[in-house]
Amino acid sequence: MKHLLMIIVTFSALHAHAESKAEHKKETIAQHQAIAAAHQAAAQCLASGKDEKVCHTELAASCKGLALGKLCGMRHAH
Repeated sequence: MKHLLMIIVTFSALHAHAESKAEHKKETIAQHQAIAAAHQAAAQCLASGKDEKVCHTELAASCKGLALGKLCGMRHAH
């Protein structure tokens, strides 16, 4: 009986951990989608002919709280 109880407790802990990982994965996917949408909007802004400073300001505003850095966690060389 003692072994059965230990098995049940262990299984419950593993199940809770798996659910936690699944929730974390969903949150990470949603974050990446939001960052991608902000960058897509920035690309459309630049393609429309707006000044880079204007588009970067809009990107910074839409990314606030999503990723690190002023440009939503992405940088590229100029």
